Parts: sequence; C-alpha cells; structure tokens
Amino acid sequence: MKDYFIRLFNYDLYASRVINGLIATTPEPKAVQIMAHMMTAQQTWLQRCKGLKAPMAPLWPEWPAEALGDVITANHAEWIAYLNTLQPEDFLTPISYQNSQGAFTNTLSDILAHVINHGTHHRAQIGVHLKQAGVELTLTDYILYIRDLEKSQQQ
Repeated sequence: MKDYFIRLFNYDLYASRVINGLIATTPEPKAVQIMAHMMTAQQTWLQRCKGLKAPMAPLWPEWPAEALGDVITANHAEWIAYLNTLQPEDFLTPISYQNSQGAFTNTLSDILAHVINHGTHHRAQIGVHLKQAGVELTLTDYILYIRDLEKSQQQ
C-alpha cells in the first residue's frame, strides 16, 4: 500500500507542477488562491497524520503566485518522507482530528485518499478559472501520467 500512495503523491506533484506552470503564465487570482488552499490543506493533513497539532494558518491564505512552486515541492518532499516511515499496518491506523465541524476519526489510508482527491478536485477548479482567462489547458489525467511513467521506465 505504501508504494501505491507514493505513486499517487508523485502524480499529485506532477499534476500540481503542470497546473502551477499554467498559473505562472496567467496568474489568475482565484486560481492562485485555490492552489494556495490546496497546499495549506496538504500541510494541515500531514500534521494530523503525524499526530501533531494542525497549524493555525488560514485554510484560504493569500499567497503570491511566485511562492507556489516551492511550496508544492516542499509539501511533496514532506509527504514522501512521511510515507516512507510507514509500515503496512499503519495504513489502517485511526487518525483523530478536529476541525470547525467537530471531532472525527478516519483511517490513515482514507485520509491519504482524501488528500489526493482534494488536490484533483481543486486542480479541476483551477482549470476552469484558467480556461476562462484564455489559458490552453494541459491534460493531467492520472492514467495519462501512468502511461507516460511506464513508457519512460521501458526506455
């Protein structure tokens, strides 16, 4: 399961870098805000998964577009380092956390799936804003990423 989630987080890095590259060409304000939210949410979930108190940072921060690339890379490195510490049984560990809606407990594997799906959801939203701003979008589908990955491994 560890390898599977590492693969998903590597895809998340790839897709976020592609979308961030498009943001860099046309820093549409809403797209920047959504990407900043994605990065903050990843940081919050990582802290929760580690059993640490989540940062008190706003979930919708006002970050400049130029800051996003470094945060995307740093978040990925931290997630991969964390995933590499896990044993197979850890993926079923219940993670308790609290947010503005109350106290909750979910398995680590469900939280990891949520983090990836949250990113996919918001990258699609960013795509809508960029397209409305006249940007030609690049496909970032997971299966296309996997095909390219497998092709590069065969060469």
